[in-house]
Amino acid sequence: MKELAGRLTALDPDAGAAVQVIAYFDRLAESRAGLEALVRGAAVLAGVPARLVDADRRVFVRVEADGTRRDTANLPPDPAWPSAALTPDGAAALWLERAEAAPSVVDAVILERAAGAIRIVLDRTRGRVPVDDPALVETVLDRTAPEPARLHAARGLGLDPAASARALAPRDGRPRIVAGEAELPVGRLGVGPAVPVLDLPHSWAAARTALRFTADGTAQDPGPRVVHADELGGVALLADLVAPGAEPPPDVRTLKAAAATTPWLLATLHAVAATTSLRAAAAEINVHHSTLQDRLTHAEHLLGWPLRTPQGRLRLHLALTMRHLARS
Repeated sequence: MKELAGRLTALDPDAGAAVQVIAYFDRLAESRAGLEALVRGAAVLAGVPARLVDADRRVFVRVEADGTRRDTANLPPDPAWPSAALTPDGAAALWLERAEAAPSVVDAVILERAAGAIRIVLDRTRGRVPVDDPALVETVLDRTAPEPARLHAARGLGLDPAASARALAPRDGRPRIVAGEAELPVGRLGVGPAVPVLDLPHSWAAARTALRFTADGTAQDPGPRVVHADELGGVALLADLVAPGAEPPPDVRTLKAAAATTPWLLATLHAVAATTSLRAAAAEINVHHSTLQDRLTHAEHLLGWPLRTPQGRLRLHLALTMRHLARS
């Protein structure tokens, strides 16, 4: 290879340098070099900083031209820099921080060879990037699908069959599957428990139940926007007792009638039920303690039961919870 590189250099310096780049990254791949070593090789060979960005896998590696690692994950790459995509959608890529508009032939070879080696390392050490394929997700979450079919679909989604994952039930959108400790998306969401991949149908059922306990988080629909099924405990049994769209229980009907005439009622009652004291409830809704006392007196008159006793607060909490469950 050295002899070939020498001959090519005599004829075409770029061609000779490209052959040396290929040989360099082949040696790194054979030695099973890690991500930092591969990015460092790209930076040193190119003579400019190199940056690996893979947000889905939470991998950010940046190495200066002198081989010093200096990460700057908070500064996005310049789209004008030459780069090589690591995934089909281009969300993950290797970048050379070169200001010139057109990369050289050598830059192109560095990016191509380094990116190929990096893909192998990422797949080996971090797993495949999850693919958001609705058909695969549906198969994994279908308890009636054969086990081999669910395992095959899970691998297609980049899920490790030996690791845990959880199903998500968004209020608006398709079902999702995420790794057990992955960051959750923004929005109203029911979160299933983290389980082995083959148990994801159970996590999906629990996520859909948890979604029924969520709310918009507004004054007219107070409550949590995200509910974890494994935090509901025995309260989850209420979901089997209150059918969505059916005639709501009497306390829910009373609550609805009272809220229709009193705009502040639901937010105030949710604060009382969700906090540890009346002073904390007053702070939650930003009113004076005496104002809250006046509101509770009025609410007790509308509802017909006390709200400042343990039994009354429990009844209130159940009424507010069943209000969520009774909705279609």
